[in-house]
Amino acid sequence: MLLRLAYLGVTNALAILRLLPMSDRAKDVEILALRHQITVLERQLSGQRVRFETSDRAFLAALLQGLPTQVLHRIRLLVRSDTVLRWHRDLIAHRHATQSRPKRGGRPRTVRAIRSLVLRLAAENPAWGYRRLHGELLVLGVKVAASTVWEILKEAGIPPSPERASTTWADFLRSQADALLACDFFETATLSGARMYVLAVTEHANRRIRILGATAHPTASWVTQTAKNLVMDLEDAGCRARYIIRDRDGKFPDLFDAVLQDAGIQVVLSGVRMPRMNSIMERWVQTCRRELLDRTLIWDQRHLLHALREFETFYNQHRPHQGIANARPLCPLPAPIDNHKQIASLDIRRTDRLGGLLHEYRHAA
Repeated sequence: MLLRLAYLGVTNALAILRLLPMSDRAKDVEILALRHQITVLERQLSGQRVRFETSDRAFLAALLQGLPTQVLHRIRLLVRSDTVLRWHRDLIAHRHATQSRPKRGGRPRTVRAIRSLVLRLAAENPAWGYRRLHGELLVLGVKVAASTVWEILKEAGIPPSPERASTTWADFLRSQADALLACDFFETATLSGARMYVLAVTEHANRRIRILGATAHPTASWVTQTAKNLVMDLEDAGCRARYIIRDRDGKFPDLFDAVLQDAGIQVVLSGVRMPRMNSIMERWVQTCRRELLDRTLIWDQRHLLHALREFETFYNQHRPHQGIANARPLCPLPAPIDNHKQIASLDIRRTDRLGGLLHEYRHAA
């Protein structure tokens, strides 16, 4: 377009030079001849529109923009005078937009190593959404925004999994989170069809999980003994719990509450058919089923306890938790990596647990 516009400018400048020695009468005769040629052209077109290229529009708009509107209405043109004025306005707007264009670009593109790592984590963990991937990157010391992870997945055609929001018992949990425990029974089945009952406890403050045991027969003596073991573990860890939330399951005997009350822990019963009052524990049970029990076959009680212990270690020491700003119960988040050279040459190694069922990612030594 620019080359054609320059060509039109040069040719018409030469035409102006040719008109200088001509008399006014000769110029008037040439104008009449050109007008008659335009009339013949319009008659041959039979109402069809004349197609102007962009360079033709720009040249005509620049040539005629200085003439008054009354003069433009009297000139014989292939287009209306309003069209010429519109071309001129478009030409000015395009020039202004070109001059107003920012000299510097926007935010730089995400480093290729980070994009490759996000796509790798998404491929190896199909159930992880973009927030779960964002938490894993923070555990690895790679500081990026959650929206950046979402954009990387979107560009690669990998939609994020829907967020699963859980409603907490807000007022009570916020005021007593540092001294609050929650426990619950959940059941699973072995490969032979035997039903197993698992008792677990979580700390609301740091989301640490404790697997108290698994049995096929949760008798009163067994449940009471798990309460005594829990009290000793809390004393060894220096945990000063004051409350424990549990449901109204008949598997909890009165001795279970008595042992905890002797240790200074008050039992708080959840409402009837109100699982949200113990939502953090219910959420962990869902996580345990989705990431462990639904993805493996349990042979017997011994195999179940082994799998639960491995998952407990993974959950407490490596897995990030959104409820505590993607930190881990027993390990705080590392300092973000500020060295761009180190980010550009990431070397992330994977460690498998339970035969590759659980994945842990760490920097190479």
